[in-house]
Amino acid sequence: MELAPLDYIIIAAFFLLSLAVGLKFRKQAGKDISSFFLGGRNLPWYIAGISMVATTFAADTPLAVTELVAQNGIAGNWLWWNMLAGGMLTTFFFAKYWRRAEVLTDIEFIEMRYSGKPASFLRGFRALYFGVFMNVLIIGWVNVALMSLLQVFFDIPENQLLWYVAGAMVIVVIYSAMSGLLGVAFTDVIQFVIAMTGSIILAFLVLNSDRIGGMDSLKANLPAGTLDFFPHVGSQGNGSMLALGLGSFLAFIGFQWWASWYPGAEPGGGGYIAQRMMSTKTEKDAVYSTLFFQIAHYCIRPWPWIIVALCAMLLYPELSPADSKLGYVMAMKEFLPTGLKGLLLVAFFAAYMSTISTQLNWGTSYLINDFYKRFINPEAQQKQFVQASRLGTLLLMLIALFVTSLIGTISGVWAFIIECGAGLGLVMILRWYWWRINAWSEIVATVAPFIAYGLAKFVFVRFDEAWGKGIGEDPRSFFFTIAFTTVAWIIATYTTKPTDESHLRKFYDKIRPDGNWAPFRESVNGSRLLKLGICWLSAIVMAYSALFLTGSFIFKAWNEGLMYTAVFVVSLLVLRFAAGKVHIFSDRSE
Repeated sequence: MELAPLDYIIIAAFFLLSLAVGLKFRKQAGKDISSFFLGGRNLPWYIAGISMVATTFAADTPLAVTELVAQNGIAGNWLWWNMLAGGMLTTFFFAKYWRRAEVLTDIEFIEMRYSGKPASFLRGFRALYFGVFMNVLIIGWVNVALMSLLQVFFDIPENQLLWYVAGAMVIVVIYSAMSGLLGVAFTDVIQFVIAMTGSIILAFLVLNSDRIGGMDSLKANLPAGTLDFFPHVGSQGNGSMLALGLGSFLAFIGFQWWASWYPGAEPGGGGYIAQRMMSTKTEKDAVYSTLFFQIAHYCIRPWPWIIVALCAMLLYPELSPADSKLGYVMAMKEFLPTGLKGLLLVAFFAAYMSTISTQLNWGTSYLINDFYKRFINPEAQQKQFVQASRLGTLLLMLIALFVTSLIGTISGVWAFIIECGAGLGLVMILRWYWWRINAWSEIVATVAPFIAYGLAKFVFVRFDEAWGKGIGEDPRSFFFTIAFTTVAWIIATYTTKPTDESHLRKFYDKIRPDGNWAPFRESVNGSRLLKLGICWLSAIVMAYSALFLTGSFIFKAWNEGLMYTAVFVVSLLVLRFAAGKVHIFSDRSE
């Protein structure tokens, strides 16, 4: 597809703006590695929150939502909507703790919480495992998605796609290596605004095109059950496109959000989400930023994509289920006029760059702070660490490009990560609230899921093929992995020595955590935990009601919209009342 000169001007202006932001923050980022990786711990909550949302908006996200909707209706989005509970848990139980810890990375937290050689080993291993191995897989995944989009949109030959992606990555590396997290966060804000604006414009144009004819016509022509917000649980049919077995429903709603490690949705916070919390000005900013992230991520952002996805079902019925995600790109090609084509292409580049810049900055923080500084050259000067950080960013880019060249497609990665982290999440939560958790607990909880996954997929599957299916089809391997991992880390906890008492005392005095810290506090402080639990539950209800009231009004379901609005108001009032009792939205430290 050919672009007009105006489209190219818009694209060039966007790239120049990104580079200008990098130049603006270059000096501030070069002061020390705290400035490079945490922006000097001075980000306001709204910048940190928008940066979180932008990072989780990759080039493939609208395409993934389009595929879910085409195959399962709106209810298909529960495959990721279910993670809201874990995100709200981070907001109310962990955000203040992460800011209070004053560590540079969540990996550094390991040696703050645990002691001895097991803690050192765990920190070094995780720095390389997450900073390099998992990180380049995620970047490669995002690169492959962008390559698919460029191929469909521009008919670029397959052997040239990697060069286009490399060019985009070079621009990302230039501004992220120059400006550190400050540049990444502020470009995230710009990129998010552009990406959402483009998505909303596309949804409006496609919905009101002659081929669709507006919302009433769209609703009249969609298959029954497509617009249902909830899956039908128990059996196929009954008017709902997405039908889940009871076990699968329980796996998604009751277990996945707390049991599994997943990038951007780590139980207890972690990764680049923890990085943003630690970069905020105050503990209150950390709470507000994560609350904003949950609301924007789950309640606001999906609807423009869902509208285009629903329209694509009518516009391109010839697409197979495997190719249904391409309906979004085909709608872009067909309905965007000159200028807006360039704008939406910029929106996709913006979504891509916000994700890649964060992955590079976050991964490099592990390499430099938790491996190079901790084990290789701890006596280096701050400027040396900053130089190493900039070189590390470039190195990660080169490794990621190499991995991208080896990937044709990534299928099942989501399920693999979910299952191979099943059971680890509980340790990541309890390490803040139970003094007896030690480094061996976390080591065993990291390794055990791989053993359980291997047994389920390669041994048990020989006796029953259901063990080889995904969570959505048959969750027994997922439940087995959680049970196996939980038993393994509990045994490890009680058969190994506790963390050194003086080390735990320093941790407790700094963080002042709730929960079972019997050696240092007589009571569990159950009253405060109960009030935080009320905050958490009311915030979940508030967010889901905001999601569904928005959808109801979009689809002109006025009665349902008013019902969800009433639920939203009540849950908001409950949240405000309970939050006031524990001062979660204040600077008061408790």
